[in-house]
Amino acid sequence: MLTMGAAAAGGAALVGSAEAAPAQAAPVGAKRVLRAPALAPGDRVRVVSPGGTPNPTTMARGIEILRSWGLEVELGTHVYARYGYLAGTDAQRLADLNAALTDPGVRAVFAARGGYGTQRIVDQIDVSGLRRDPRVVVGFSDITSIQGKLWREVGLVTFYGPMINWNDARTGPESAEALRRAVMTTEPVTITRDPAETAAPVLVPGRASGPLLGGCLTLISTSLGAGDAPRFDDAILFFEDVDEAPYSIDRMLTELRRVGVLSRVAGVAIGQITNSVGEPGEWDAAAVLKDRLYDLGVPVLGGLRLGHGNGQLTVPLGARATIDAEAGTLTVEPGVRPR
Repeated sequence: MLTMGAAAAGGAALVGSAEAAPAQAAPVGAKRVLRAPALAPGDRVRVVSPGGTPNPTTMARGIEILRSWGLEVELGTHVYARYGYLAGTDAQRLADLNAALTDPGVRAVFAARGGYGTQRIVDQIDVSGLRRDPRVVVGFSDITSIQGKLWREVGLVTFYGPMINWNDARTGPESAEALRRAVMTTEPVTITRDPAETAAPVLVPGRASGPLLGGCLTLISTSLGAGDAPRFDDAILFFEDVDEAPYSIDRMLTELRRVGVLSRVAGVAIGQITNSVGEPGEWDAAAVLKDRLYDLGVPVLGGLRLGHGNGQLTVPLGARATIDAEAGTLTVEPGVRPR
């Protein structure tokens, strides 16, 4: 039986232990790491809807933020289209995404919102021009599938951060500034454990380095075996999720254990586990995470403000990262290169 926790000074539950994992010299699953040039005022950026249809009012706020940074914002042709619960047909959403990824004048692609839909089109994404002309790609949640595909195929570093369907109540000025710094400067990104987060008590001391890979746990789980699933060998696995009951999180992590993903990672970084509600008397989300992760023998750091929760920050996926669980920090190399 696993020991399920003892509170330590400062509010962190230091339960379990791990030897520091060896540093990895290069990312896995890509011939080389591609970084797009940092964005600068005057750059053209394209907003597309690969999943669900955004709200025009909240989209206007996100566009306003991008323009305040001096960026020239364009919209995909079908950004507001509707086809059932999707933002247009698969052909329409794919056409908008591929146009944004191949237009030589577009320096960044921002997802309008998540919602289901990217896995229906991800296998037809045109990556042919990205190796010679990489560009910034930003999104989270359902966009995990696209980010995994771009990493696996060409080694492109992408950004897990807020989308343009902007909600000031959830993503305020700190979130906007974190996104701006991530895509417009070459500064490293450091995310510090927030004791208020659901997964903050989940912590296995240790230090480990490797490419930061992952995203929304549901998308990681449902992509296994498909062309958008990166190899997680010697990586820092990052995950977060929303509206998943504790048993559902258990099921997905158990799947990752059964197929060998969790036995090959260098460390685990846990973002925002948002609105995970179970039955009275059963395990909560933190207890499930401890049960499924504490015996891996690698550092585990929970409580990072990355994901669907309030105050969401931005982090590069695919860049080399280091977790220092005892210090409570995830530090990631810059996701863009100097112009």
